[in-house]
Amino acid sequence: MRGRDFRLALRLTQGPTLRIEVTDTRRELAPPAACQAPDAEAESGRGLVLVSALASRWGTDHGPAPLKTVWAEMDLASPISPDRGFRDPVDQYPVPHDA
Repeated sequence: MRGRDFRLALRLTQGPTLRIEVTDTRRELAPPAACQAPDAEAESGRGLVLVSALASRWGTDHGPAPLKTVWAEMDLASPISPDRGFRDPVDQYPVPHDA
């Protein structure tokens, strides 16, 4: 079925940097330029929030139609900061704690 196939590529480059690429044939379903936390009740939409929190850089490249590649790079030499421009959506809602 069209759109169900994908290719995953992992590459270690100088830096050291881990580059993760996911290529599929759903060019029309490009990710948004800026990721936002989904509604609390949403069943999807958290993937790019996680990517932006963990990756140093990420983006989208278009190959020959109909290919699209979403990529992310992680600088392995630097610690992963919990504050890379990502705002934890949990901070927006009160979290009940068991007594």
